This record gives sequence, structure tokens and C-alpha cells, in this order.
Amino acid sequence: MLATKIKKRRMRSGKKIKPKDIALFTRQMATMMKAGVPLLQAFDIVGRGNTNPSVSKLLNDIRGDVETGTSLNGAFRKFPTYFDSLYCNLVEAGEQAGILEALLDRLATYMEKTEAIKSKIRSALMYPTAVVVVAFVVVTVIMIFVIPAFKDVFTSFGADLPAPTLFVMAVSEFFVAYWWLIFGIIGGGVYFFLQAWKRSEKMQRFMDRALLKMPIFGDLINKSCIARWTRTLSTMFAAGVPLVEALDSVGGASGNSLYADATSKIQQEVSTGTSLTNAMTNANVFPSMVIQMVAIGEESGSIDHMLGKSADFYEAEVDEMVAGLSSLMEPIIIVFLGTLIGGIVVSMYLPIFKLGQVV
Repeated sequence: MLATKIKKRRMRSGKKIKPKDIALFTRQMATMMKAGVPLLQAFDIVGRGNTNPSVSKLLNDIRGDVETGTSLNGAFRKFPTYFDSLYCNLVEAGEQAGILEALLDRLATYMEKTEAIKSKIRSALMYPTAVVVVAFVVVTVIMIFVIPAFKDVFTSFGADLPAPTLFVMAVSEFFVAYWWLIFGIIGGGVYFFLQAWKRSEKMQRFMDRALLKMPIFGDLINKSCIARWTRTLSTMFAAGVPLVEALDSVGGASGNSLYADATSKIQQEVSTGTSLTNAMTNANVFPSMVIQMVAIGEESGSIDHMLGKSADFYEAEVDEMVAGLSSLMEPIIIVFLGTLIGGIVVSMYLPIFKLGQVV
């Protein structure tokens, strides 16, 4: 019987299990196994020491499977929501080669670096998003509660109001009359957009390509994808996973459908005898530096090392870009908010200035 649909199983208690929890568990397991702690005992120690009941229950279930004779990678494969094919394949390679603790250590390092990049990307995108949301809320409050008070004062002037003031007052009247419609359209639009992005493959592909073409942020996202792609392939290749099999997990790990499609093409070409360098060149998505590093790695027999160096370089690039964006976004946001709020304030005070000149 083949599974046609996989549904995430919800834990009855505890917080949601995040990739950061799995990375921490992997690091703890690697440390204890290097110290000579038996596998089952290591599961007991990590499970009891975790503050999230959901993680403790997950580890207890895995421990139960291992105790009954299931291989560790087989026990992990029963929970694909938390342990992807890359994770399971590396654990399987470690079990077969008798170097499980070394593979877990390498896997923990990989997951920590991947989560660090994701966190930096989120923080870089979160700042402007939060400012736009706050600006919208502030403008809404001004339009609904502040501007109508000025309107009552201006009606007693009996004089023609400046065009900017009339425009702001018209916008305010629209907000007051249809605030429920505005919030409904924006909230519903954002909700359905996010659901379509999450569930529709076509929408995901469109957004993946659109994000890479964004000004400023597109380059940041592109470099993070390259860093994750090279880090993933380096980790799997160093673990002894054959190149064609390793490429199965690399595309999805990059987090972008453009790189996933390119990886599929690379895998097809490599399986027919094409060198990895030529296949990556034909994919036309990788910068020349990465391709040259891979070429040197193929010639010297150290592809995993050269891919690791490429990943280090692009991870450092992401760090620098995030730091630069944080400094760049502050003055841009100040100008944006100053223009928006200042424009509204000046528009409402123009009639008062005009009245003062007349007096």
C-alpha cells in the first residue's frame, strides 16, 4: 500500500517542533555519542532534558523503535515531517560506515549553519515588513480619529481649503465609511495569497523566481540559496553518499524551485557521464566562482572541501549583506515615515497657516 497523502501529526501537548529543535537534538546526540554514551541512553538523556514535551515524546517514540530492533535511520524515516531524506540518508551512511557520531556532528553543523542563514534572511525581511504594518496602523488611526476632528474645525472657517487638505479629508472620509472593507480586503488578500503560496506549486515557482529578481533583497536570497546548495552537497559528498544520490536531496534543501529544477537537470547529466562542472555550467544558475571551485575540486579529488569553501564564502556574503541592509534600511524607513506622516500633518495645518496670514 502506497501513501498518497502525508499529514503532519499534531502533538497533544507542548510547543510546535521547529527545525532548530532538531538541530539542537542532533548536536546533543553527536556530543554524547562522541563521549561514549550508548545510543539508547543518549536518547533518554536528551529526551528528559528537553523543555518541549513534543520533542520529548518524539524522541521517546524513536527510542522505542530503535529498542525493538529498527535501525536509527529507519526510525527517523517514520517521521518525515521532522527528518527529511537528507537527514536520514546521512544517518544511514553513518550507520553503514560505523562513523555515526562523526556524521551526526557534521549533520548538526550543517543544520546550525542552514538555520543561521534562514534566521538572517527572515530578520532582514522582517524589519521593513514590520515598519510598513506599523505605518499602515498609524495612518489608519490618524484618518479615522484625528482628521475628522480637524474637519469639524475647518468647516467653521467658511473659506476654500487647499487641495492637499481636501485630498487628505476625502481619504479620511473613505476610511471612516469603509474601514471594515479596507481591513477585510487587505486581511483576506494576505491570507489567500499566503495560502496559495503554501499550497500551489505554480504560485511557489512564480514567487521563487520573483523573489530572486527583487531589488536588493533578490541578491541576498540568491546568495543564501547558493550557500545552502553548496553546503548540502558538500555535507553529503563528504559522508560518502554517491553524487547522483546526493543530488536527490540537494535541490529541495536550497529552498528555491529554480535551484531545485537546475539540480534535477544536473543530476540527469551527471548520471549519463557528464562532469559535475559541465552540468553546473549548463544549468546556468551558478556564479563562475562556484563552478571554478567545483572544477578544482574534481581535478584534485576534493569536491566536498571546495564546495565547503564556497559555502563558507557565500555564508559570509550573506552576513555582510544583512549587516549592510540593516544600516541602509534605517534612513530609507525614516524618510518613508517622515514623508507619509509629515505630509498628512502639513496638509492639515495648511488651512491654519492660511488663516494666520489673513489675520
